[in-house]
Amino acid sequence: MPTIDSLLKTVREIEPIIRRYAPAAELDRKLAVPVAKAMQEAGLYRLWRPRAFGGFEVEPVAGLRVIEEISRIDSAAGWNLQIAVAHDMFAPWFGDQAAQEIFGFDAIPVGSFNPVRKAVPVAGGYRISGRTGFVSGAHHATAFLGFANIHDDGQPRLGAGGVPEMLLIAVPASEAEIVDNWNTMGMRGSGSHDVEMKDAFIPEHWAVPWGPLEKPGSAYQGPLYRLTVWPAIAALVSPALGIARTAVDEAIALITQKTPAFGTKTLRNQALVQSQLARAEAKLGAARAYFYGVFEEAWQEAVAAKPITLALKAKMQLAMTHAVLECAAAVDLIHEIAGASGIREEYAFSKHFRDIHVITQHGFINAAKLEPVGQIMLGLEPDWPFFRF
Repeated sequence: MPTIDSLLKTVREIEPIIRRYAPAAELDRKLAVPVAKAMQEAGLYRLWRPRAFGGFEVEPVAGLRVIEEISRIDSAAGWNLQIAVAHDMFAPWFGDQAAQEIFGFDAIPVGSFNPVRKAVPVAGGYRISGRTGFVSGAHHATAFLGFANIHDDGQPRLGAGGVPEMLLIAVPASEAEIVDNWNTMGMRGSGSHDVEMKDAFIPEHWAVPWGPLEKPGSAYQGPLYRLTVWPAIAALVSPALGIARTAVDEAIALITQKTPAFGTKTLRNQALVQSQLARAEAKLGAARAYFYGVFEEAWQEAVAAKPITLALKAKMQLAMTHAVLECAAAVDLIHEIAGASGIREEYAFSKHFRDIHVITQHGFINAAKLEPVGQIMLGLEPDWPFFRF
């Protein structure tokens, strides 16, 4: 099995391809095919896939660091990688046959979970309809995951407590249509277009009840999968770390050679620039250390087969949201340092600024997720449903 060092070496080997096609991803609003192919051939989509399916099944921090390093090179490539790797973490809910079919060796599973689709029971399975947004990496996917409510005679089927029955589903990419509408201020190359399904058929075993994981499939008995959805959510953070790292490094290169218009002192010799650069580095470094430290702690708990407590889940959520917000703050400082260079296309500072602020709006890691963390700290019931998992 690969080590973190060998995986990072692999990233360096495909770095020229990623850099070559990064402008095309930004222009075309989707990841370039050669980049997706290079990551697939390098095995990077299999970071958290079980060894039984030819995956690497690496520990969470190793996977997160690989995504961070790809994102340092290009945010679109890093985001596409994380979204596919993250969706492998939903495979334990499926039975063995479905898991093998959906998450096999060459699979690139992606998806989006809101709004919920409609599942109509038919002979042998379900007909799936509905349209969801923010489906990153849609053009390279082999299957789309999401949620669906079962409908009988046009009405949602109600379960316990009168709540609609929810399924976790997978639909072959060939059964869905990509709606070209990803027109955004940032993360343009992520290709997060809408995906629509109209009576797409899936076999019955490609739909499973959605709820806390109780009995993972036989390929998912390792400690990685005891962390359930939390590595998947954490993967959203790694692109932010990579973007902030690149922004700081590129700022240092600019600072050493730029003298502002109408000035005689280089940026390198300006006290405010020196201070802001140091603050940006501290924000990034501290947030990164806390983030990785918390997930190393969670990994050790999983290895010891200890339960993932609510307190630890709150800690993971805090580390994730904190890291994203601090990365944005670091990039904001860099944007100030760059001055007019920050708005010119020959530099990437404006792209870093746009990309990082798009990531801060993601529903799983935005600032609003600090509220349920505070609720847990105060002994209150959190209102974020994913703490159940």
